[in-house]
Amino acid sequence: MIREAVFEDLDQMLELYLFLHEKKKPELDARLKDVWKQIIEDKNHHIIVNEIDGKIISSCVCVIIPNLTRDIRPYAFIENVVTHADYRGKGYASACLDYAKKIALSENCYKMMLLTGSKEKSTLDFYRNAGYNSNDKTAFIQWL
Repeated sequence: MIREAVFEDLDQMLELYLFLHEKKKPELDARLKDVWKQIIEDKNHHIIVNEIDGKIISSCVCVIIPNLTRDIRPYAFIENVVTHADYRGKGYASACLDYAKKIALSENCYKMMLLTGSKEKSTLDFYRNAGYNSNDKTAFIQWL
């Protein structure tokens, strides 16, 4: 089942992020809970989850960013695309990205974009098959 995350999903999201790039779950302290509440309550921040039998097995983040160009149309930024290792290759992340696209279309976004640190052909092909291209833009990152 595809849906947007709710406050009670925090622990499962932290578990899932161990399959992204996190090495350990952060402590469930007041700061973490406050950030999570801020994310859940932000109308432009969508954490999309794919759930099987009550277990979150895949997810992505879709942030709608207001914009003054392109006829004042927003754009969507996709981040933290992840699937639990036991469920990969079955279309669960693609379903999350499709849901994100529906959100972007409903918000009248003129584009969706994402970045990946992966150089793996399978990962790059996954994004290409999902409709993204790496030809139109060049990404630069400055780590802080």
